[in-house]
Amino acid sequence: MTKKSLLALAALGLLSSCASPPSANRDATNLNAYGTLNPFASEQIYFLLTDRFVDGDPDNNQVNQGGKYKTFNIPLIGPEGKQANIGYMGGDFKGIINNAQYIKDMGFTALWTTPIVDNPDEAFSGGEPTKFGSVGTDGGKTGYHGYWGVNFYKVDEHLESPDLAFADFTRILREDYDLKYVLDIVANHGSPSYSMPVSQASMGKLYDEQGRLVADHQNLYPDKLDPNNPLHKFFNTQPGLAQLSDINENNPEVLDYFVNSYFKWIDQGAYALRVDTIKEMPHHFWKKVADRIRERHPDMFMFGESYSYEASFIAQHTRPENGGYSVLDFPGRQAITSVFENDESDYASILSYLHLKDGMYQNPYELVTFYDNHDMARMNASDRGFVNANNWLFTSRGIPCIYYGSEANFSTGLKEHEGNRNYFGQARVNAAKNHVVHNNLTRIAHVRKDNVSLQRGLQVNLVFAGNIASFYRIYQQDGVNQTALVVLNKGEAAESVTLDKMLNSGQWRDALSGKKLQVSKKQKSLTLDVPANGVRVLLLDAPITNPDLIAEVKHSMAALF
Repeated sequence: MTKKSLLALAALGLLSSCASPPSANRDATNLNAYGTLNPFASEQIYFLLTDRFVDGDPDNNQVNQGGKYKTFNIPLIGPEGKQANIGYMGGDFKGIINNAQYIKDMGFTALWTTPIVDNPDEAFSGGEPTKFGSVGTDGGKTGYHGYWGVNFYKVDEHLESPDLAFADFTRILREDYDLKYVLDIVANHGSPSYSMPVSQASMGKLYDEQGRLVADHQNLYPDKLDPNNPLHKFFNTQPGLAQLSDINENNPEVLDYFVNSYFKWIDQGAYALRVDTIKEMPHHFWKKVADRIRERHPDMFMFGESYSYEASFIAQHTRPENGGYSVLDFPGRQAITSVFENDESDYASILSYLHLKDGMYQNPYELVTFYDNHDMARMNASDRGFVNANNWLFTSRGIPCIYYGSEANFSTGLKEHEGNRNYFGQARVNAAKNHVVHNNLTRIAHVRKDNVSLQRGLQVNLVFAGNIASFYRIYQQDGVNQTALVVLNKGEAAESVTLDKMLNSGQWRDALSGKKLQVSKKQKSLTLDVPANGVRVLLLDAPITNPDLIAEVKHSMAALF
């Protein structure tokens, strides 16, 4: 039995129109409607920690590396059989290529991995000891994650194979699987650099492309560094994150070192850039980086990690005077998890992060949206919670990004040293293909992949109440006209949803079934059956004609641009 619910849109204060006068037709023909024209907004990103995905080449595992401070397989044992790991576990480029079809088949068009650069050859002996469940500790840990660079011009030895260098890796992804590679770049910090009982040879140093030592922290606390020592001038004399070397953003040689390293990897196939810890460096530094990169690559898409739930704070990075970066939508992550972790939540509460018309961001449609990543506890939701989250993520504004394993509800609710970064492996990849979350993700991801309205269309919200959300995504530009009507149901029972405002006439088609649905000019309402934990997407491949919808689009476009 379906439960009947009538959702009026009177709160919008807009009247429906049964017919379209000639002036409305002229408006429709000349109306531009879009959220963004940035080509990268059409992408959908799969993000993984290379070392924790799949071991495709056991010969590059370096199982004997590190001596006293070994680097391979350092387990953290928790209660009730739980386990995490702070050593290398074998994932590499070959493991990704072996499963690139798996990533593509889900509907992803871009692959972001953790940094590729060379990391220390030892576990860190300083800092606070890392234990199961600990937070902010690096003692005993390795650079398996790639964020402890010591040579930003060299690929880490755990990643490549004799027949698969980085340039080969990006070329195969691009040519054989239509996957664009997103390079994770770091400039705020290097490796752990001080507090070691005895100085470690591979920690706290930076080497250039020729392998020459250009900086060395020498196991000194930041306030003990000598600004007149050539090996110290790359570093700040105030501490930054943990015991990591804190890079001196005011040294021109630092800017040259990092930007030239990014150019090297861009030349070898990096298509876009994700900027680590962007908030830890001042805006003037990132403005210089952006300007230098865009001199050579004007269309390079770059998005930063500014770990904050304050939209007004992370929005600063999006301003042209600060470099014009996109950002990962952390406030969105907070809203998304609050809704989909809680079966009793109200869809209305998810609206808080969209900022469609208030000018908060330079362009909210270019933000990268997500609910899971490597630095925080994974979303603690049921399978249906993940299904509903994906239905929302792949139809609402922004560029969706999924963290490895989320397609199979992997390591649910666990933070970094509890299992957030656990090894996935080939067996889990194979099993994931039959998982309910994976299958529903694949379905909705392909709907977005195939329709420009869901990629770059303007979002006009209708009703958000209880378990139901409904909205339009409208794209009209250069003769391409497509509108998507999205209705989401996160409840455990099917719903019949009636829409009675801003209803646009025309022949709509169901994006999932392909069935046609005719809405006449005289029709005053439309009722759609939406499955439990389901989504309906109707597509209209013609200009919009409803005067009230046209007026709302004009208002939204004026506010956005």
